[in-house]
Amino acid sequence: MDTILKIHHLTTEEENNIEQVILSEQARLKNFIRKRVPTEEDAEDVLQDVFYQYINGYERLKQLEKTTSWLFRVARNRITDLFRKKKPVNFSAIDLGTSEEEGLSLEDILPDLSQLPDRQLLQDAIWEAIQEALNELPEEQRAVFTMHELEDLSYKQISEKTGVSVNTLLSRKRYAMLYLRSRLQDFYNEIFEK
Repeated sequence: MDTILKIHHLTTEEENNIEQVILSEQARLKNFIRKRVPTEEDAEDVLQDVFYQYINGYERLKQLEKTTSWLFRVARNRITDLFRKKKPVNFSAIDLGTSEEEGLSLEDILPDLSQLPDRQLLQDAIWEAIQEALNELPEEQRAVFTMHELEDLSYKQISEKTGVSVNTLLSRKRYAMLYLRSRLQDFYNEIFEK
């Protein structure tokens, strides 16, 4: 990690800030990743990639208020990329599901971009569409979505933190995911069927 820090010509204060974030988030982030990938090696690769992106983009990210959310979002992207490489999706056939039980996890509604040359551009556009859709949600739905999907808190932890029952949280998350799924389907249709 020190080599990466030196390559980017960061100040000592910036290096210390990066190191502090890595030390404080590494265990939780690795646990989050490890639960979602098949091997320890995959988990290490994803974790290193997340921190590499953090260090590489530090100049742009240092003003970010929610670094933790950003790190978990990047981890989720990398995990999704890892799995999507194994099962390519035809964009014209993207279907986010019609049953209310389908697409209730963020991973379920993200397409495979791994084989596309402009992957990062599309990924950024998708996250921008997700952020816009989240901003349109009622605060309660947005909060449970963010805590569960981006910060990897369990419903029990969210309940303890907010004082809201698990059943209510599940319901709010469900409505948020249904709305996101609908908005992303429109976005995918617009982008991929031009």
